[in-house]
Amino acid sequence: MPGVRLHSKRLLDPTSSQRWLEHLDDHVNSLAWSPDGLWLAAASVSGPITIFSGSTGQVAHTLTGHGFGTCELGWNANGSLLASVGQDGKVKLWNPQTGEERFSLPGGGAWVEHLAWNPQGNLLATAAGRKLRLWDSAEGKLLREYPDHRSTIADIGWKPSSNVLTSAAYGSLTFWSIDKDEPLERFEWKGSILTMAWSPDGKHIATGDQDATVHFWIFQSGEDLQMWGYPTKVRELSWNSTGRYLATGGSTTATVWDCSGKGPAGSKPIELEGHANLITALAFQFKGSLIAAASNEGKVIFWNIERPRRPLVQADFGSGISQLSWSPNDQYVAIGTEGGLVTVCTPPRGK
Repeated sequence: MPGVRLHSKRLLDPTSSQRWLEHLDDHVNSLAWSPDGLWLAAASVSGPITIFSGSTGQVAHTLTGHGFGTCELGWNANGSLLASVGQDGKVKLWNPQTGEERFSLPGGGAWVEHLAWNPQGNLLATAAGRKLRLWDSAEGKLLREYPDHRSTIADIGWKPSSNVLTSAAYGSLTFWSIDKDEPLERFEWKGSILTMAWSPDGKHIATGDQDATVHFWIFQSGEDLQMWGYPTKVRELSWNSTGRYLATGGSTTATVWDCSGKGPAGSKPIELEGHANLITALAFQFKGSLIAAASNEGKVIFWNIERPRRPLVQADFGSGISQLSWSPNDQYVAIGTEGGLVTVCTPPRGK
């Protein structure tokens, strides 16, 4: 793709920035920080869930998780509940203070792939196959099962600062109310969506697609545009805190689009180069200007998007990176690998 190609030879020994390092028995499938940053939950592809102290790595609880594998983890807004979904067809709610399983709920399919908490943290949405369900987390009660989608649900999420639930499937993004079964709106598009991401201000929504494109909608008008030229399907998306920059994978480079003003149409992206293999995870800080991008050769590279002429630092973790997650205060980054390593590191300063 056209753009500014950036590189650096500055290397970092991962052990010099590590706060702690532990190992799971299998591929790390999901990482989730508690809202206060005190705890890090990690799930392996084989099923068990471990809750670590975010500062020391000490194990607080080991949860049974899901038979055949845990797919995704998520904390509610006040950190009082940890939700998990998995290949046993269950939705589980855990008390992270005691490790107790509060509820085990039927997800509606042979496996449940996705979950999303509403901003208030009292409602949990889950997706299993074509089924989208909404739960009352306090009582473990099914509030609503929406009409079946026309194809398997690829991703779900909530519009920021609202109770508008969004689902992505083949051919469309659909927007749902918590109060009725029929959709509020649908953005149609003939293509297969793999992932989606709302901008923090709720003005834009982006999708990564099977056909090696990124689709971009202005929510208020429904106007859309498409960015193409990626060498492979796009599974990685991340917005910066202001909603100006959208970072995308689908390549050996992290491609960053400037979505300010009239949007990225006709503009050249910034290309953050340095990986030999495909990007497997990328994430902007929640409030800062750093972005981390990881690849399946085991390398993590950090940039400051405001001064992206060269990377700040890069580190090799020796195994393909499967998960990357900033702590809520942006002070640390958690990394999970295909080999089962879980580590929390201090990122470079954003200079």
